[in-house]
Parts: sequence; C-alpha cells; structure tokens
Amino acid sequence: MKYFSDQEINNECLAVCDGEFFECTKNCENSECSRKCFEELDVCENSCPCGADCPTGCVDCPEHPLCEDECENAQLNNEEYQICLNEAIYELDLCLKTCPPDIDCHNLCYARYSQQLFTCPCFGKETTTTTTDVSTVTMTTTDLTPIEPSDVFILVIPIYVDESYLQSGDGSSQISATINAPDNNYADEAAHALVNGKMHIFGGDSDRTKIARLDDCSLNELTARLNGEREAGHAALSIENGTKVLICFGRYRESRKTCEIFDGSTTVSTFSADWTHNRGGLGLYKNQPASVGCDSESHQKAETLSATGWTALPNHPKRISLHSLVGLENHSMLHIGGYDFGNGGSLQSGIWQLKDENWNQMGELLQANYFGSAIYIGRSIYYFGYYSAIQRLDFNEETEDLQNVELIGNQPSTFFFPVLFQTVSDYCI
Repeated sequence: MKYFSDQEINNECLAVCDGEFFECTKNCENSECSRKCFEELDVCENSCPCGADCPTGCVDCPEHPLCEDECENAQLNNEEYQICLNEAIYELDLCLKTCPPDIDCHNLCYARYSQQLFTCPCFGKETTTTTTDVSTVTMTTTDLTPIEPSDVFILVIPIYVDESYLQSGDGSSQISATINAPDNNYADEAAHALVNGKMHIFGGDSDRTKIARLDDCSLNELTARLNGEREAGHAALSIENGTKVLICFGRYRESRKTCEIFDGSTTVSTFSADWTHNRGGLGLYKNQPASVGCDSESHQKAETLSATGWTALPNHPKRISLHSLVGLENHSMLHIGGYDFGNGGSLQSGIWQLKDENWNQMGELLQANYFGSAIYIGRSIYYFGYYSAIQRLDFNEETEDLQNVELIGNQPSTFFFPVLFQTVSDYCI
C-alpha cells in the first residue's frame, strides 16, 4: 500500500476544496452567495493537513478523512512513521551512550526521545506530561523508563536473506521475517551500520564494493560505491552522531589497512591504520573508532582513530580476532568472544573491557563463540554468535558494570556476522 507525504495530502485536499468551491460558485447569482463560497473555501483549506488548523500535517489532525487510512496500522504500513520511529530510537541510543553516569543526562535523552516521537506522523498526544529543565533546556516530556528486554525487537539478516528473523530481547519470541534482496546471499560477509537511522550494508561476498540500504523490507542497492574492494573481514561503524559510517579493512592486501567514510550519498578515503585488522572489528573507545587484533596476522595490536590519524592503544592480552567490539556510555570498549591464535588456538568466552588504557576481563559468555554480531540497546548487549547461541549481557544503570549473562535463544542455523537492526515487534513479518 502506498502512503503519501503530508504535502501530497495537502495538495490533494486543496484540490478537493477547489472542486467544492467551483460547484458552490457556479450556482451563485449574487455577491452574497459568492462571499459564502469564499468563506467555505477558507475553512476547507485551513482544515487541510499542513493548513492553518493542522500546521504540521496529519500529526495535528489524524481524524481528517485523508489522514485516517494513513494512520491505520501505521507501525506496519506507514513508511514515514516507521522511518521516524527508527530514527528516534537510534537517536535515543546514541544520546544514552554519550551520557556520564548522571541521571539528569539520561532524563534529557528520554525527554528528547519523547519530543521526537511527537513529530512522527500519526503519533497520538494523549499523555500526561511534565516539564524538565536540564542545562537551561526546557521541554515538555513524557515520563519514560529505560528500554526493557521485553520491549526490544531485533531484525536479524543472516548470510541467506530468506532466513531472516525477528528476535525479541527477552527471548520470548523468534519469528521469520521477509526481506527482499537482489540475491539470497546478498548480506554474506557484508559489514553493516546505521546512517541517519537507516540500516546500510557494505561490500561482501556478492559484490565487494556495493552499498545497499534497508528500505522497509527491501535491501536496495545505491549508486554510490565503496572505494576499496571489501569482500570479507572488513567492519563498519556509525560515527559523527550517526550521520556517517566508517568502513575499514578487508581480506586483500590493498584493503587490509585502508578506511573510507560514507555520508549517505558519497564515499571519501580517510587515514589508513598502522596495522592490519582483518576481522578485528570496529568499536568506540572514548567516543573514537578503535580496532583490535587481526585474523590473517594473528597479532594483539589495538589502535584508535582521531582527527589526525591512528594511534596505538595497549595491546590486547591475547592474539585475538573474530570478536565483537561494543562501546559503552562510560567511554570504555568491550571485546566479546573471538578466537585466540596463541597457544595452539582456542575459541573464547571472555568479555574484556578496555578502560583507562587498561585491558581487564570483566566476565564470561555462557558459551564460547566467535564470528558474532553484537548490538547495545538500553542497558543490554545482544550477542548473536556463530555457534547459534543468542546471549544477552545486562549492565547496571549507574556504572555499566556487568550484572548478568543470559541465554535468550539460538539462531536457526550457524550464521556468521549477521546484520542486526533494532526495530518494532512486527517489522516485515
């Protein structure tokens, strides 16, 4: 079903008003009649979405006849609502991750989230509000609580697109999802990250330089291309408040150290790393991109990218790769699972933390794993490992100390590096 923008609805509404005005005036025989027709035209035009009575469109007048169908089951059918919701969730997640352990900062994040929701098409306004004043910013907000696992839903796109599924954060449901793509292995070995709230995938086995965007339930290839060939082993990370993506590394010699930045329409090359980080991943450490280890070189090197280039970080205690890296709000970075190429080689269950320039092991996965993908939502990291296990790592609110690791399900098969996208409970099912 196609839904129209508010401006398109406004144009349609004005056309209806003009038609009624024409019918009204053609039967007039005096100026008084014509005056009433003009008055009715003003009333009609003012009541249109984007008119004087509904300045922000259907969000102000969802009961308007031209808005009603657009808002019915909007979470399923209205693309503008879905995009707006996903952008609000993404901005909330970014905001929380930049807060120090300070409740006022967190409250401001949720206040902004609430305000952003009310700009979404069709979003209702029946709520009790309070006024929050933080750092001279005053806004009307709805009291919200951090995202509970039962409210979390993650779209998982594995190497075979037709095996995509929607996983609940509490493990209560796992439902098949229908994603369209040019090829069934379209996401195989592709790196993924968000740009302005939209999921993008980069490179991969099917096309080493492709860039594709998830629009509704379809992966659509863009005309923009990667500068380097990145078939496998590369990584992508959202940067600059989610407006850009850093893509680095790869399997082949010419791409194993290189990086580029994608802004939603074009790619530009940036600083190359000092070390190769094939399958070493990307994560945020002190709000800057960082990478650790390498599959092909089996080293322990870690480094971080600033505005002037890559600089060394402390070596990881193990010669490790095939792990997941996740930045926390406290500016530390977690290293989850992976494979240690030292001492004969072994699958890893360790959860390591780089904080204040020191590596320390803060916990263990319930099942050792590698080739996994991880996503941080609320105060939990959801880790989808190759050997099927889906594990949730829960952290406390104040200091982000690891509190619990829980097995919440299993992947339907042995999928490596699946694409993960936080969404709503019935997305593409």
